[in-house]
Amino acid sequence: MPVPRPVTFTRIVNTTPVAVVLYVMIVAVIVWASYTGAQQMGYNWQWYQIPKYFYRFTDDGFQVGEIITGLWATIVLSLTSFILATVLGLGVALLRLSGLVVGKGVAVTYLEFVRNIPLLVLLYLFYYVLGPVFGFDRWTAAVLTLAVFHSALISEIFRAGINSVANGQWEAAASIGMSRAQAYRYIILPQSVRFMLPPLTGEVVHLIKSSAIVSVIAVAELTTIGRNIISDTYMSFEVWFTIAAVYLALTLVLSFGVSAVEKRFQSET
Repeated sequence: MPVPRPVTFTRIVNTTPVAVVLYVMIVAVIVWASYTGAQQMGYNWQWYQIPKYFYRFTDDGFQVGEIITGLWATIVLSLTSFILATVLGLGVALLRLSGLVVGKGVAVTYLEFVRNIPLLVLLYLFYYVLGPVFGFDRWTAAVLTLAVFHSALISEIFRAGINSVANGQWEAAASIGMSRAQAYRYIILPQSVRFMLPPLTGEVVHLIKSSAIVSVIAVAELTTIGRNIISDTYMSFEVWFTIAAVYLALTLVLSFGVSAVEKRFQSET
C-alpha cells in the first residue's frame, strides 16, 4: 500500500489554484502601492490610450498594435533561444556523462564559465566583442546569449533526468546488444522525459523573463517596445503595468499548457 505524501507548504504552493491566487495577490499589492504613490505625485492616468497599442482600426482595416508586435518578437526570440539551448544543453550533459576525461573537462569548463558570468555581461560579450568579429547582428547576439546562458542550466536538468533512470535499464540495453547511443535514444531519454519536464517548464518561463534584458541592445521585443512607447507618451505607470500583465499572461498560459501535457504524459506512463 503506497505511503501518502505529507502535505507541505511547498506542495500546497505548487498547486495551480493556489499559485494563481498568490500571483493575483502579489500583483494587487504592487498595483495598489503604485497607484497610491502615483496619486500622491499627482500623476495623470491615461489608461484610455493603452488599447491602441494592442490594436487599432484605420482606413486600411484592422492593424496590430506595437505591444502585440513586441509580444510576438519575444515569443519567437524565446522559442529560438530555447531550441538552441536545449541542443547545447543536451550535448554538454552527454559530454559530462560520457566518461571521457576530455569530454568531461570540456563540459565542466563550459558550465563553470557560463554560470559564473552575469547574463548582462554575457550579452555585452556577444554583441560588442564577438559581434564585430563574427558579424553578429542584435538579434543573433540576443539569441546566442540566451541560448548559451540557459544551456548551462538545461544541461544540469538533462543530467539529473538521465541519472534518475535506473541502472538496470542500461544493463537491459547492453544485454540485447544496443550501443550506448541506441540506449540513449530508445530507452534512457524517453524514460527521463517525465523527470525533466517540470524543471524544463520552469526554465522556459525563466528564459522568457530573461529575454527582457536584450532591450539594452535595442532588440525590438516586448520590453523595448514598452520603453519606446514611454519615451513617446511619458505614460510610465500604464505602460509598465500593461507590459508586466502581458508577461504574466504569457508565462501563466505556458505553465498551464505544460502542466496539462505533463499530466497526460504521466497518465500514459
